[in-house]
Amino acid sequence: MAQTMKEQRKDAIIAVALELFSQRGFYATTIPDIAAKVGMSVGNFYNYFTSKEVLAKELVVYISEYLGKHIRDINESEADTEEKIYKIVSMYFNMAHERPEMIEYFLRVYLSNREIFLDDCEGMICVSAFVTEMMIFFDDGVSSGDLYDQDFFSAFGLFMGYLGGMVFLFGEKVLPDPLENYKESISKNIYNALKIR
Repeated sequence: MAQTMKEQRKDAIIAVALELFSQRGFYATTIPDIAAKVGMSVGNFYNYFTSKEVLAKELVVYISEYLGKHIRDINESEADTEEKIYKIVSMYFNMAHERPEMIEYFLRVYLSNREIFLDDCEGMICVSAFVTEMMIFFDDGVSSGDLYDQDFFSAFGLFMGYLGGMVFLFGEKVLPDPLENYKESISKNIYNALKIR
């Protein structure tokens, strides 16, 4: 189904806002900056988002839904648990290459400026699409006898710690090899840390 003009403009605002927020940070980016780069008036911007804070929360939901959709596809595949881990790692590392602004947004805005997200984003509300799919992944892994049953947040923290750490090192240009060279070893490390011994 073709997007309406309004949906296309909203997507353009989201793309530009992700880019500017990830480069400059939340406070240094203004609505006039975003509107100018999209090619619209500030007044027209407010037809899409009522404030910069509302836009910031929408971006978190957008990234969560992007991740959630890709992990849902992996969850629904016929792959075994170990292969699913490799696919999730690959998807996340590919995102770091193809959509680095999403990772930067999480690191530079969402995690660094939690005060912006106090209202309407408490706990995991704004990232529920992503977290829900990760819960399903872990539940399936436990049900199949591949992963040991543990507290979700311990398993989630371990998984995302590996991914976040590697992507951070990639972004800082610290890794001696291309990020894709680490997919296999990071996937094995995650699987070995989570599997039933």
